[in-house]
Amino acid sequence: MSLFKARDWWSTVLGEKEEFDQGCLCLADVDNTGNGQDKVIVGSFMGYLRIFNPHPVKTGDGAQAEDLLLEVHLRDPILQVEVGKFVSGTEMLHLAVLHSRKLCVYSVSGSLGNVEHGTQYQIKLMYEHNLQRTACNMTYGSFGGVKGRDLICIQSMDGMLMVFEQESYAFGRFLPGSLLPGPLAYSSRTDSFITVSSCRQVESYKYQVLAFATDADKRQETEQQKLGSGKRLVVDWTLNIGEQALDICIVSFNQSASSIFVLGERNFFCLKDNGQIRFMKKLDCSPSCFLPYCSVSEGTINTLIGNHNNMLHVYQDVTLKWATQLPHIPVAVRVGCLHDLKGVIVTLSDDGHLQCSYLGTDPSLFQAPKVESRELNYDELDIELKELQKIIKDVNKSQGVWPMTEREDDLKVSAMVSPNFDSVSQSTDVEVGADLVPSVTVKVTLQNRVALQKIRLSVYVQPPLVLTCDQFTFELMAPEMTRTVGFSVYLKGSYLPPELEGNAVVSYSRPTDRNPEGIPRVSQCKFRLPLKLICLPGQPSKTASHKLTIDTNKSPVSLLSLFPGFANQSEDDQVNVMGFRFLGGSRVTLLASKTSQRISHPDCEQFEDLWLITNELIIRLQEYFEKQGIKDFACSFSGSMPLQEYFELIDHHFELRINGEKLEELLSERAVQFRAIQRRLLTRFKDKTPQVSIITVISLADAVEENQDNLFQSFTRLKSATHLVILLIGLWQKLSADQIAILEAAFLPLQQDTQELGWEETVDAAISHLLKTCLSKSSKEQALNLSSQLSIPKDTSRLKKHITLLCDRLAKGGRLCLSTDAAAPQTMVMPGGCATIPESDLEERSVEQDSTELFTNHKHLIVETPMPEVSPLQGVSE
Repeated sequence: MSLFKARDWWSTVLGEKEEFDQGCLCLADVDNTGNGQDKVIVGSFMGYLRIFNPHPVKTGDGAQAEDLLLEVHLRDPILQVEVGKFVSGTEMLHLAVLHSRKLCVYSVSGSLGNVEHGTQYQIKLMYEHNLQRTACNMTYGSFGGVKGRDLICIQSMDGMLMVFEQESYAFGRFLPGSLLPGPLAYSSRTDSFITVSSCRQVESYKYQVLAFATDADKRQETEQQKLGSGKRLVVDWTLNIGEQALDICIVSFNQSASSIFVLGERNFFCLKDNGQIRFMKKLDCSPSCFLPYCSVSEGTINTLIGNHNNMLHVYQDVTLKWATQLPHIPVAVRVGCLHDLKGVIVTLSDDGHLQCSYLGTDPSLFQAPKVESRELNYDELDIELKELQKIIKDVNKSQGVWPMTEREDDLKVSAMVSPNFDSVSQSTDVEVGADLVPSVTVKVTLQNRVALQKIRLSVYVQPPLVLTCDQFTFELMAPEMTRTVGFSVYLKGSYLPPELEGNAVVSYSRPTDRNPEGIPRVSQCKFRLPLKLICLPGQPSKTASHKLTIDTNKSPVSLLSLFPGFANQSEDDQVNVMGFRFLGGSRVTLLASKTSQRISHPDCEQFEDLWLITNELIIRLQEYFEKQGIKDFACSFSGSMPLQEYFELIDHHFELRINGEKLEELLSERAVQFRAIQRRLLTRFKDKTPQVSIITVISLADAVEENQDNLFQSFTRLKSATHLVILLIGLWQKLSADQIAILEAAFLPLQQDTQELGWEETVDAAISHLLKTCLSKSSKEQALNLSSQLSIPKDTSRLKKHITLLCDRLAKGGRLCLSTDAAAPQTMVMPGGCATIPESDLEERSVEQDSTELFTNHKHLIVETPMPEVSPLQGVSE
């Protein structure tokens, strides 16, 4: 229990699932008993009006039946309740209830019952006003200095002030420049209305200025008014507070001065009558309500401020005097006299928790036990600390940060891809030009060992591959239960996916004795889709523009045995050539050497299309030799790195990003112009410019959407080309799996490309980090300060230089490693014929070398069709 917890004097919960706000609570002697005892009046957004008279038998008791004096359902939502002298001819207190389209004034009275049921309370409608505009809030007071009665001012949602002189409507005025209504209060000392506009400034309007200004019902200016007759509604004074206001209170505890209190979102202001700031206080927590309630010493005012941390703070001007904890977040707070107990704090939460409490403390009955004092041997402590640190270091090296315990998995997930296509293709709305796009069925099986709940299966494939269903939900799975779900996969777009691998992720909760809701866990399973889902047998081509040569350390293998599903050649002299035709239209040709160990020579029309066939070839070669019992099979790449083709894809992707930014900026400008033209339509209906403008906006929106589609396709092709480059670098330098994983993390950091965070700047930052750490050649490069802010670059020259430099450092013996030891400068082995890269700033280096001096350490290079030799460094430093 907190020492400063609010002492609960009386509390109750109002209704079920009802909502309340700051205007729904009021304390007053509404039944005019004259004994000085306040009643608690609460209205809800559900339309229920309740009046309480709390009198607990013992402190902390809940509400009794006799505490509720009255409960009535008024049907319409109650926005605010106030008590004042609202009926003419009498100074008795009456209850004003504000609805969204109606203002009702009631009299509350009690009559003695004839039996033991006590006093019976009832309300009587004195009068009501039907509002022409939707109300927001209201305030009341002796407007204009009237005596013995209160007038009501209602603010509408569109910024109109409607003044009611009790039973009659007086006038209505629109506040100038009103956009959204703010809190409203009346100052009787200056006869002014105080509000906070949407411009985040406190504004004061004199009642006399409002009364003599132009009527709101006559807002259309006549010719006579344009010539100068009539009065404009002008503000008395304004003060910019720089934030929206939650509430306004005006208090005067002596005759000499009054104060205007404004509760902002982050600050608390106290103003003089003329708008000057007396003081302000920056609040540590987000406030929810406040109430200036008394003046304890001369010249100071005490204020209650509730916040969203369930706390109620008591301030004396700007000094925090007391802090108490509440069981709920208060949205309204009042102070009154209840059952002869003065100074009772009444708080109301937005879900109906009504509490009457007072400030106090509870004594702490807990005493900490005495600790046996003993002398510390610091030498022994140092030895023990070193041993523990060594154990922690050894565990982190062997098992990682989180040690894995050997236990049976709660849920086993497995996926099986059907070997045959669906008899009836499930493809719909495809964009591929093929006559029939096939689909294949994938079945995911869930086997659980213990009881599980809230199971959600999500399946992911790389676009443009799509699923007929990607979400499956099971509420509960009993122990030792098996569930199987099936779905189909097909190619929707006219381009190729970067991967044929899918992923099935299952999130579930495992209930325990201490946690019946369950402990959240995740399990996943990957599956590989067949190549024939996106590819068909085709005729070999000899005019392809992009070619690669993959070498192996084993004897040649027949392509017919590697790709049996694509074997359509019948002649014996064509067994070493195989053609593939993707559903999107591009073609790839595989050529296997009959004499040498150059197993294949893939070539194609588009560079990125080489990736899937090359990767599939290497996977099938590895599976083939594993079945033969050969474990030392290895592939290598001995050709020139195709960086120029890769850079062309990067430039195309970057050009689409820049074009997208320009189109969005142009669309924003045209939209602003179109909105301006719409305003002109109010007076000029025959202007033809809006038609032209809307056509321009629509065409620009279509262009933005088309550019986004092209950008997505370009990013997909760029990912395919990136996979291919990583594969070639790994085969070229014989990198390990860990080093390839570092390359993949650097070159493929994003699953989705956006304008805010794009591929170019992210990859450039990752490669720059590698060049600065594990691939650095000197301490000078390690000292470079790389930019920590990722933003779209001006061009791609810097990125291309860094990619080229990365390949060059790897060719000279660089080692990819993320350990701290890799930060030291390395002594790189310089192969024959490799020129030295000049040491200078990475940001400004211009790399220019002859193509014959780079990457000349390769033994084999076979090109079936003549193509120009392109150095990876050519075209980089334009």
